[in-house]
Amino acid sequence: MSSSPLNVAIIGMGTVGSGVAKILLNRSEQMTRRAGRPIHLKRAIVRDLSKARDIELPAGVLTDDLESVINDDSIEVVIQLIGGIDPAYDTMLRVLESGKDVITANKALLCEKGESLFQRARELNRCICFEAAVAGGVPLIETVTQAMSANQITSIEAILNGTSNYILTQMFSHNTSYADAVRSAQEIGYAEADPAMDVDGTDAAQKLGILVQLALGIKVNLDQFLRQGIDLLSLADLQYAAELGYTVKLLAVAKLLEGQLEMHAQPTLIRNDNPLAHVEDAYNKIALEGDAVGKVWLSGMGAGQMATASAVVANLVDVAVGRAAITFPRLNLWDAQPEITIMPREAISRRYFLRLNVEDRPHVLADITNVLGDHLISIASLVQHEAPEVDQSEDYPIVPLVIMTHRTTEGRFQKASRELDELDCIRAPFVRMPVND
Repeated sequence: MSSSPLNVAIIGMGTVGSGVAKILLNRSEQMTRRAGRPIHLKRAIVRDLSKARDIELPAGVLTDDLESVINDDSIEVVIQLIGGIDPAYDTMLRVLESGKDVITANKALLCEKGESLFQRARELNRCICFEAAVAGGVPLIETVTQAMSANQITSIEAILNGTSNYILTQMFSHNTSYADAVRSAQEIGYAEADPAMDVDGTDAAQKLGILVQLALGIKVNLDQFLRQGIDLLSLADLQYAAELGYTVKLLAVAKLLEGQLEMHAQPTLIRNDNPLAHVEDAYNKIALEGDAVGKVWLSGMGAGQMATASAVVANLVDVAVGRAAITFPRLNLWDAQPEITIMPREAISRRYFLRLNVEDRPHVLADITNVLGDHLISIASLVQHEAPEVDQSEDYPIVPLVIMTHRTTEGRFQKASRELDELDCIRAPFVRMPVND
């Protein structure tokens, strides 16, 4: 065991950064045994030195001077935990060029700039580790890039956003509104003050893009595949899905079908006999299909301070013992591979759930079924709870109508949806979700 400590700096002492510092400071003996040498937190870079934090750092560690890290040759590893693209991209390049390895949890940065960052790291003989960027504490990146290296991964079906999954669980299990569930996620620390990227599907889509890059060697931009969030769903949608034998989850999917990649990240109805339907709170669950091993399941906390910090520190141990230096340059992550065609979204085939708010009057159902029939969409089932009788001289009441379709294409469904939007018997909102059978 080397007596020389591995000096580490953290850039960004938010929720995850504080969790990493807690592990390094409170479990120093355990980390020394796992890493084969002491790990020393030498610097923690923040923007605001006066901000209150839930951890007390040793004297001299906390600073707002990035140059104190860049210019310190004794610091070998930088854990970069700032979000977004700017200034995270330039900061990471500077850290790499100063001769240090990098560990990051920034999935947006890797999704957009991963190719150039990894190329530069290889040129400089440095490593970038990013287990915490996808699925929190679940060892998913290592599984895809190493444990399943004998396989061609042909399918990914995953719940990748712990915040959205927590919100959906709170809504259904506690009979609460979407707004109240979001507030609960914010109070616990699963959701940011602005939860947009979690609830609008962006976060899950970015993570899916990274997994596709690693598993199949192709870069997919977010605008190339369907992305939809949970922010337009109501408790009623979850309840109707349950009545039909399904659970709603924000599901990220990538499947190889006859040389084309079907890809989407959307709220989806999942049959209750599917293990994905039973993932609750902030947990993630991932099903990977390999051509040699078959289906592999992984599950664990996908949000929260210590779960994500756990993945960061695991990467730090990889760097300390030398595994990262061996594996990173040989994995050829983000190298260009033969292109796989992205399946046009119009060609995606599946069933759909529709919840319409309609006037309870004669001929409404005929108008709706005519639109669907004109686009060759067949109805599998229909639910309309009985409404109270009203005097027909009064305005017709608005009642929910739930339709499950047979399998059709996304192209046909979108065309039919546009025509349904124009019917004067339908009132907003008009909720549409795919069904995963």
